[in-house]
Amino acid sequence: VQLQASGGGLVQPGGSLRVSCVASGTIFGINRMAWYRQIPGERREVVAAITSGGSVNYADSVKGRFTISRDNAKNMVYLQMNSLKPEDTAIYYCNADVRGSPLSRFYEYWGQGTQVTVSS
Repeated sequence: VQLQASGGGLVQPGGSLRVSCVASGTIFGINRMAWYRQIPGERREVVAAITSGGSVNYADSVKGRFTISRDNAKNMVYLQMNSLKPEDTAIYYCNADVRGSPLSRFYEYWGQGTQVTVSS
């Protein structure tokens, strides 16, 4: 199983950006999917999470600005980021709990990270 993130880049303050992540490989189910972010030298923090049923949670710092969604048929998770601020600058990582065989438990996987820079 691999997670591949894409869509990062440079955006001006107040702008928008969408990052995407696709899970590939032998997959028999995906439970929780989430986005984390990390600034060099700091701890990785959860930004948003979504269950297989669509329940969502957000970090207080992004509520009202970011929206997480998923496409279960495509094994994808998205993060729409609006009203971006310089403090949103970080490497964004996707994360998912994936079952790789019919009888196995769910294992946690991480994507490689995509850089988001908010600057004028």
